[in-house]
Amino acid sequence: MNLMNSEKPAAPPPDTNKAAPPPPEVGSASRTAAATTRRAGTNERSRAEARDVDFFYGDFHALKKINLLVYDRRITALIGPSGCGKSTFLRTLNRMNDLIEGARLEGSVTIDGQDIYAPSVDPAELRKRVGMVFQRPNPFPMSIFDNVAYGPRIHGLNNKKTLGEIVERSLKQAALWDEVKDKVKQSALALSGGQQQRLCIARVLAVEPEIVLMDEPASALDPNSTYRIEELMQEIKADYTIVLVTHNMQQAARVSDYTGFFLKGELMEFGATEMIFTTPEKKATEDYIRGRFG
Repeated sequence: MNLMNSEKPAAPPPDTNKAAPPPPEVGSASRTAAATTRRAGTNERSRAEARDVDFFYGDFHALKKINLLVYDRRITALIGPSGCGKSTFLRTLNRMNDLIEGARLEGSVTIDGQDIYAPSVDPAELRKRVGMVFQRPNPFPMSIFDNVAYGPRIHGLNNKKTLGEIVERSLKQAALWDEVKDKVKQSALALSGGQQQRLCIARVLAVEPEIVLMDEPASALDPNSTYRIEELMQEIKADYTIVLVTHNMQQAARVSDYTGFFLKGELMEFGATEMIFTTPEKKATEDYIRGRFG
């Protein structure tokens, strides 16, 4: 299988007698997860939980009774066609939707048993615990060093030596240090697209989050940069819990341990990635994975 392929499988014509394409090959990480779970039953530790979550943008009902567990130090992929609610759900995990006027949530979202929508929870502190990497690289118009040091500084850390150690550690975690160690004072905007995205990951890691949310982090990148991001996800999951939104079925199959399939605001199916991609319980899941729609 070509790991460099980042394109979503093309859907066959609606009127065809050809056999559907096989589902994407599943990586070893998800086979390990499959050994401990058939669907949502598992002996792994959950880090976050959504329980009966409904989400509204004004009158629009975007998420409908979502129940989902996010497992500790695992990669959970959220898949589904555009507009299905997967990115909306991702943003409920660090309350980014709070910034949208008229948005509201019903139900509960907890991290380590704490209701993150409780009045006592400071959203800024929550977003330190639950970092986010966006679809397109968004480095600040400042040096590489200052980009990575930005988070620690706004949280009150100004010791030059400590900041230098954090910047180096974070860039190493993001597999970028060797490429930029001699030019950390140069503008981050001079980096390539793939390097900028890894810089944004380093910026998130600099504040030592517990959970990292990734909203299609490789969709705007070339195949080689996509491969580097996927390798990076596998490396950092030893220390971080990752939730990934992706339209790329091959990517979900390669990197994730668990997969949730969203459709029209509902979580249709959730479980170990190998099970979802090889023996899904819902016909809609199979049709989407095989490229029959979406």
